[in-house]
Amino acid sequence: MRYKPTRRTLLATLVAAPPVILLSGKSGTPLSALPLPATPACGGSTVEQTAGPYYLPNAPLKQDLAADVRGGEPFILTGFIFDRRCSPMAGVLVEVWHANQQGHYDNAGFVLRGHQYSDEHGRWRFNTIMTQHYAFRTAHYHFRVRRPDGSVLTTQLYLPGHPRNASDPLFDTRLLLDLRSDGTQRLGRFDFVI
Repeated sequence: MRYKPTRRTLLATLVAAPPVILLSGKSGTPLSALPLPATPACGGSTVEQTAGPYYLPNAPLKQDLAADVRGGEPFILTGFIFDRRCSPMAGVLVEVWHANQQGHYDNAGFVLRGHQYSDEHGRWRFNTIMTQHYAFRTAHYHFRVRRPDGSVLTTQLYLPGHPRNASDPLFDTRLLLDLRSDGTQRLGRFDFVI
């Protein structure tokens, strides 16, 4: 069941959104002006999934993961953190890790791994690259989201339309990123409810 935004929650989300995420050099249309997807039902939480075998603790505080690698298609992962009453949450630890453009993880260091904290409006963002599928897994991004009270949500986010989605036993449509593009930059948005 999808959350139907009320006028209050829609206005709160629009006020909290950055004025311009990116501008296209050609069209001039800001990505933030595109219609927002519905927030998942705030009465429940974002679906949990396994951390998998490649999680490493103590990832560094960094927003720009793309600087870790040469090549790869630039990709922005972004969104908001909401509590179950649909209020934005500040100071939430957001940790990400994923495979590179060849489908390999860095298991010896912290390439394509990092964390940050949601801002006063509940926003989070990572500049990274498009991940790749491997073995039986479709392309996905791993996340750990820890509330200030210490409770943790571990999950994975997926790319809509990826050809391996249907064959991946862990794939869940409730965890699809909302993909957008301004013609020069791709962005995937997901709002966590914890």
